[in-house]
Amino acid sequence: MIIGIGIDLVECGRFLDWSAFKKQRIFTKKELEYAENYNANSERHLANFWAAREAFLKALGTGFGDDIGFSDVSVTHNDAGRPELILTGGAKAALKAIAPDAKTFISITDQGDYCVAVVVIESQ
Repeated sequence: MIIGIGIDLVECGRFLDWSAFKKQRIFTKKELEYAENYNANSERHLANFWAAREAFLKALGTGFGDDIGFSDVSVTHNDAGRPELILTGGAKAALKAIAPDAKTFISITDQGDYCVAVVVIESQ
């Protein structure tokens, strides 16, 4: 059963002027390292990661706040390159409160100046 669906659209250039300090507050060390491996497109990857966070929170039906911090939702890639969400802290707790057996599915894409992420939350 689908519990929630979220989508987010981000303008990639939004991250060009962000300071290193701000990026470190928002993104995990692994995400920053991943983005930096693609020098010319690092902001595009950060935009993808941001869209993924926002899409997850929309699927969950909440937002960032006292209970869910920026680093509680992050993106990694499996060995085949498929994006996967990593949930910790408040994000993990909020998802378990809705459905202890919930699974998340994510798709990320970008074209031109925009990045899009879609998240589906499913439970048995």
